[in-house]
Amino acid sequence: MLEVKNLGFNVKNDRDGQQLEIIDDISFTLDDGKFLVITGPNGGGKSTLARLIMGIEKPVHGQIVYNGRDITELSITERANLGIGYAFQQPPRFKGLTVRRLLSLAHGSDLPEDECCSYLTSVGLCSMDYLNREVDSSLSGGEVKRIEIATLMARKLGLAIYDEPEAGIDLWSFSMLVKSFKALSSARNESVMIISHQERIMQLADEIIVIADGKIRSQGTKDEILPTLMGEFDRKCDLRGNEKEDGENA
Repeated sequence: MLEVKNLGFNVKNDRDGQQLEIIDDISFTLDDGKFLVITGPNGGGKSTLARLIMGIEKPVHGQIVYNGRDITELSITERANLGIGYAFQQPPRFKGLTVRRLLSLAHGSDLPEDECCSYLTSVGLCSMDYLNREVDSSLSGGEVKRIEIATLMARKLGLAIYDEPEAGIDLWSFSMLVKSFKALSSARNESVMIISHQERIMQLADEIIVIADGKIRSQGTKDEILPTLMGEFDRKCDLRGNEKEDGENA
């Protein structure tokens, strides 16, 4: 179980030296085996929250508790050893390291070829084209992103955090990802936390949290939250359409 308690995070404004509150007193719980989607407007603090949970950033106040242990001051490596994994928006590249070797390292032992192929196929990659390729600059951003997601799937995690996994990925591969996330959530006792704007990913969620301006604006099941989000989207579209018509008629 993941417990986030009164978490806060500030950064210094370069222009005036004042502290900007990026995460403002956020609290929530993610139970074992549950699928949580965090959504909201860009710049609202979603990715910062994910980095705080992984230990990439340190909070100015609050607690992060995982399976009953306070991990607030633990390093990224220590959290990873506890079974927490994180997929970056812009994953790193590893010159000299093949995709197959990377998957084996993530798994903790040499993976048979058929298992490597299965993980790559699940993220929309033709496995035989990638197994022996290096994870370097010859790969596109979308390819590296999918390979990193495959490495998280190969790990034995208690909590997997995905930061906008759909970014830079084509429609067909995205469909494969959605199927993989659905299978993950039902086949393992692994908690999944995904930062996403995609309705198809939100449809998989046990719970959705909407974050804006560093605060939780709404929280509930997908049946409670999705209609509200879709209603807000429709209203914005209507407003834009009316503004366009007014401009044309002026």
